[in-house]
Amino acid sequence: MGTPSTWIGIEELAEELGVPVRTVYAWRSKNQGPRGATFGKHVRFRRDDVDAWTESRLDNRTSA
Repeated sequence: MGTPSTWIGIEELAEELGVPVRTVYAWRSKNQGPRGATFGKHVRFRRDDVDAWTESRLDNRTSA
């Protein structure tokens, strides 16, 4: 087995990405954000899933 992934919360994700917490909640409601899991009333995201999601958001355009 590999190393277990680190879990982060909505507030941590929002801060890391520089977006409001409500934006992360909106992404979840529209199935547009990284995969997450609920533990009771708490939402958590695996670091691996966040990294994969952010990588998938990169575009192929180059800056001039």
